[in-house]
Amino acid sequence: QVQLVESGGGLVQAGGSLRLSCAASGSIFSINAMGWYRQAPGKQRELVARITSGGSTNYADSVKGRFTISRDNAKNTVYLQMNSLKPEDTAVYYCKADRTVVAYWGQGTQVTVSS
Repeated sequence: QVQLVESGGGLVQAGGSLRLSCAASGSIFSINAMGWYRQAPGKQRELVARITSGGSTNYADSVKGRFTISRDNAKNTVYLQMNSLKPEDTAVYYCKADRTVVAYWGQGTQVTVSS
């Protein structure tokens, strides 16, 4: 089992910044990728950013140039730096870990961007 704990969400004005953190614990060996997803009310959950164990990253087109995903292997933590936030970034953000063929999800953290 892998446990994921997210933090860092909150309320911010448009143009502002937030940094989300996702701390992994438990059977973290063989985690081959971690990522951030988000779900806005009435919408499907979507990929925001993902980073593999090798450091490769990919981003949703809507956040490219504004968001940066990174990882601290010593702390078993993945970060999402979000800059130039827009009201349409408002959503619950979830951390996900892919370990072999099993996916683990965090509980989610709310990000609200006011206009």
